[in-house]
Amino acid sequence: MPRKTSAPTRKDVAELAGVSETIVSYVLNANRYVAADKKKRVLEAVEKLHYRPNSIARALKGKGNSHILFIADNVANDYFGRLLQELDGVAYDRGYLVSLMSTKNDQDFITRILSRQVDAVIISSASLAESYIQQLVDSGLPVVLLMTRDYATVHGRVARIYTGIESGIMAAVRLLYDSGCRHLVHVDRVSRHAHFSNRQDLRFRGFCNQMETLGLPLTAQSFITGCRDYDELFSAVCARIRSEVPVDGFICRNDGLACTVLNAVLACGKKVPLEIAVIGFDNSDASKVIRPALSTIAMDQKGIAQAAMALIDAMVNGREPEEQHLVTRMVPRDTTR
Repeated sequence: MPRKTSAPTRKDVAELAGVSETIVSYVLNANRYVAADKKKRVLEAVEKLHYRPNSIARALKGKGNSHILFIADNVANDYFGRLLQELDGVAYDRGYLVSLMSTKNDQDFITRILSRQVDAVIISSASLAESYIQQLVDSGLPVVLLMTRDYATVHGRVARIYTGIESGIMAAVRLLYDSGCRHLVHVDRVSRHAHFSNRQDLRFRGFCNQMETLGLPLTAQSFITGCRDYDELFSAVCARIRSEVPVDGFICRNDGLACTVLNAVLACGKKVPLEIAVIGFDNSDASKVIRPALSTIAMDQKGIAQAAMALIDAMVNGREPEEQHLVTRMVPRDTTR
């Protein structure tokens, strides 16, 4: 028998689960009571078939809006709030609703997405396993990756947006180098789940590549990583400053980290930026109000939102997505020379 290549239908789910299509509808819409054993069989069938309801078709018939799910590691970060605002602005007029959700790095998270009326997914996550992302791609969902890392094993019909992260970090290294700094330290994320960076991460890679290009020392002392929270980070920065290994500049993967680093530098009695420079990433509200005002890198959030919507539209209409490349902007303030 030839292998079925068309997208699975609700009827296929019902047949595999041994229930009626009505029961499948009740489970997927969560609007009627369904016995636990039947519900379990339906959800298992949904997962096995990679079935997703076609609410795009319903929206085109005037029966509702399409739903874009935006998955991010830290939804409390104001960068994602501003990006979501830009996405909402370009999506709503096209009949899409957008929701923001924090990453849950387990199979149940993916199963729930596939069993609900989600029509496209945008992912900005350094921690979501590539095997889980691949399941979303294999289901036929339009998936847009904001490239925070390589996603080396993800393949198939998936859209990629290079937001300028790598080149932005490289520009930060160059800025400090041109101001006379020679002993730079990259500050990695804090994580209670040990999701720390390596060269697959584009910020980490940009730092390493530019340091090597400029002939600057790149050793274990060039990184602060492994911190579980901001208190540990504060202590690690103080320990690094008080060590015998010189440091004259910190480059941080986001502004929240940079604010903590700045406070630690000042607490150690160092002059900013004369003795130690600090630069962040994201151009957050905090970077503008902290004193001294934080030098940082701004991303093109409006451009990211427009590119993501264009790619989703292309995939929904059967076209192949093309890689998008955006650039960042340096925002020099009081923490750099």
